[in-house]
Amino acid sequence: MTKITNSSKRGFWESSLKFIVEWETKKAIAKQISFLTAIALVFSSFSPLAAFADYGDSLPLPQPPFKGKIGITYKESQPDFPQPIKAPAKAPNVLLVILDDVGFGQTSTFGGLIETPNLDRLASKGLRYNQFHTTALCSPTRAALLTGRNHHSVNTGVVTEIATGYPGYTAILPRSAATIAEVLRSNGYNTAAFGKWHNTPANETSAVGPFDRWPTHLGFDYFYGFLGGEADQWNTSVVENTKFVEKSSDRVDYHITNDLADHAINWIRTQQSIAPNKPFFTYFATGATHAPHHAPKEWIDKYKGKFDQGWDKVREETFARQITNGIIPSDTKLTPRPAEIPAWDSLSPTEQKIYARQAEVFAGFLSHTDAQVGRVIDAIAQLGELDNTLVFFIAGDNGASAEGGLTGELNQIKTFNGVKETQAEFLAALDDLGSPKTFNHYHAAWAWAGDSPFQWTKQIASHFGGTRNGLVVAWGDRIKDKGGIRSQFHHVIDIAPTIIEAAGLETPEVVNGAKQQPIEGTSLVYSFDDPALPSRHKTQYFEMLGNRAIYDNGWVAAARHGRLPWEFVSKTSFDEDKWELYDVANDFSESKDLAQENPAKLAELQSLFQKEAKKHKVFPLDDRLYQRFETEHRPNINDGRSSFTYYTPVVGIPEISAPNIKNRSFRIAADVVAKADAEGVLATQGGRFAGWSFFLKDGKPTFVYNFLNSDHTTIQASEPIAIGKSQIRFDFNADGGAIGAGGTGKIFINDKLVAEGRIAKTVAARFGIDDTFDIGQDTGTTVIDSYQIPFKFTGNLEQVKIDLL
Repeated sequence: MTKITNSSKRGFWESSLKFIVEWETKKAIAKQISFLTAIALVFSSFSPLAAFADYGDSLPLPQPPFKGKIGITYKESQPDFPQPIKAPAKAPNVLLVILDDVGFGQTSTFGGLIETPNLDRLASKGLRYNQFHTTALCSPTRAALLTGRNHHSVNTGVVTEIATGYPGYTAILPRSAATIAEVLRSNGYNTAAFGKWHNTPANETSAVGPFDRWPTHLGFDYFYGFLGGEADQWNTSVVENTKFVEKSSDRVDYHITNDLADHAINWIRTQQSIAPNKPFFTYFATGATHAPHHAPKEWIDKYKGKFDQGWDKVREETFARQITNGIIPSDTKLTPRPAEIPAWDSLSPTEQKIYARQAEVFAGFLSHTDAQVGRVIDAIAQLGELDNTLVFFIAGDNGASAEGGLTGELNQIKTFNGVKETQAEFLAALDDLGSPKTFNHYHAAWAWAGDSPFQWTKQIASHFGGTRNGLVVAWGDRIKDKGGIRSQFHHVIDIAPTIIEAAGLETPEVVNGAKQQPIEGTSLVYSFDDPALPSRHKTQYFEMLGNRAIYDNGWVAAARHGRLPWEFVSKTSFDEDKWELYDVANDFSESKDLAQENPAKLAELQSLFQKEAKKHKVFPLDDRLYQRFETEHRPNINDGRSSFTYYTPVVGIPEISAPNIKNRSFRIAADVVAKADAEGVLATQGGRFAGWSFFLKDGKPTFVYNFLNSDHTTIQASEPIAIGKSQIRFDFNADGGAIGAGGTGKIFINDKLVAEGRIAKTVAARFGIDDTFDIGQDTGTTVIDSYQIPFKFTGNLEQVKIDLL
């Protein structure tokens, strides 16, 4: 980071005095201004106090003092144009890749069955870290990764969708914790983010923001991706900078990961074409392999039959490869299957068929993702910049996901609404798994198998199955031990300080006027050249949804709370949780609980957890899940509103910012000026997996309700509306106040009843994840196949009014 040295300070002072004296001696100036006035004019442009400041402590770097000469005219003056900020001479490019929901033992690079040749290739040129940790959940890991601070320290103790009003849980990244992107951008880097963001409060993700916590306001020059926690990989609601990207119906074979790679490659090539002497920072965060598990069929079919042996055997085989390849210590013990997960041999042949196919789909998804990351790496290599690029490839933002439960899922939106799927439904859709027709997830046991050799999975921050992820670091010839393994204990908060040290920068004390919280991570650079050096990351707490652990100098105390990842309600209180003790310096997989043998050490670590938890704003512990999705727990743009009027086509409104028509009566009234054969969407929400749409088809007012892709109800007028001005209205009268109750729907044209129908069941909790609320067109998947996106209304849509009754 650029600094003003003592010698430059002296030189500035001497040249300033000399300039003032010269100026004073000129008769023309002496007649017009006094000596004191001359001093005032000079110092109004650059203050000695500012010049003497240590600029390296504050970002953005201030404009340097003027060092030219000012006369009466340009002929006796000397210009000194401000120069742009430059990164240190040997600062590397940085490529930071993070995948989603990948277990430690799933990639081939870390002993898994699933082929990840590009991660393998990178590992052969760099280092594999086998004791690298995340937070056990998506948003918290990303917040910690980008800021270098613990997740509660930056108010992201849980995912943004279930934020609450406690300091560690608001999901509002503080200005006192600038991102690594902001630090790099302010020091001469070009910065861009691609893919999953998931660090903007859910109520701030509509087209009106506020945009303070969107990527382009947190240090990234450019953003292309999605704001939420998961996405339909075939039909993603994409944002470019702060604008939602309009989708078209002709996107054949579209997949978001390919699209992200295309945009990342184009951005890097553009940046290097225009400013090749300026380093870049590319943050490439795929939505893969988070559910839904979506992949092209040819990738899925590569794994046909490769999981027929079942999760128990897959886990054992993975463990054997991990030992053989030196990925884990040779004395590591494979932890046993939890009682809550069934043995593969206990399943029926039909169940085994279904679950094996679920694993094949996931495997194809992960391999396809690795290929897209490989394309980005290849593009950097083709530019001749790979050896000058510090690459971090983090294989997962937490352990593998067990959120698919003990059957897996065809339509995850059903699970969100408490509706179970039948075995017959799975069999009927088996060939469609991974396609646009499903919103699928695999059986929880595959996640457990994929976290070999550790206990548990995503969400379970108390055990390494939830927090241990594979990390590969490569940096051209700066990494000498190519293909080496590093076993120092590290955490995702260590990446930001590693980048700062590698780039030759300083950690700023002030950024954009905000005094900065201390960086809590520890740089990995010390470990690059010596595998034997002891870890410098000595202590680390873990907490997620009540699951707790503390690491300290080779020991871990852990308390798993009483709710499994596929359950909504905890079965125990915090006081009932059992604490375990592990000597992980000698027990890599946490296989032997020493709590009974060493109660004094356990008590010491429990006390340390309390201290760390208070320090980092972990308290109060909160194990609620389903309840925290309710919007009353956080601000909402619709607070206090029961009437909504839209005066123009509006798209991309997330569910939290849309009128909440669930579990109540409501009215939709559209004022239109119709042409002949008018058609198109008036208003819609959700899509293929749950939702509703109010539209004109062949001029006929139509309302379709899609109950979780199981029941579709269509109410349609028999005659088209007249040419000219009309009001089209849909009234829904709900049956009492029951959750998810049915009701009667009626369509009116200019207050005349033209159609009526019964909607037997309604969605109780969520319409979806990626499909949004739109006026005047449909930007997501459609609730019915009778029209295709965007199905824009062809007449004049003067306004749409929605009233909650």
